Amino acid sequence: MNIEYKRNRHSCYSLKYHLVVVTKYRHKCINRDILNRLIEISNNTFNKWNCSILEINGEADHLHILFEAPPQVQLSKLINNFKTVTSRLIRRDYAGYLANFYWKPFFWSESYLVLSTGGATIDIIEQYIENQSTPSE
Repeated sequence: MNIEYKRNRHSCYSLKYHLVVVTKYRHKCINRDILNRLIEISNNTFNKWNCSILEINGEADHLHILFEAPPQVQLSKLINNFKTVTSRLIRRDYAGYLANFYWKPFFWSESYLVLSTGGATIDIIEQYIENQSTPSE
């Protein structure tokens, strides 16, 4: 397995995450136009945080994003910013359509799922660490 590491001033890293956000009340309000706009806004937002989106797609009530982030990024702040920006712009651009689903200015649920992901399983990493040479003294 050949992992390609990113570098910054003091570190090498390969930090990949899987983010899932769902619409408020799981309303099925994401249509093709909204999904395309979400992809555009997401790419802009993640780029501003020096993150790269590796894959993005969604369904009528949720969005999946696979992204890479440098170690300096606080995930909770990135995700909060992402949800705030996308919600504000989607509600502005599709106000008439979203009025069929929400009577208050909602779009995303307050909750989200974020998972760290990578090429090796936890079992492989545990085994690798267990098999390290212990110093003799």
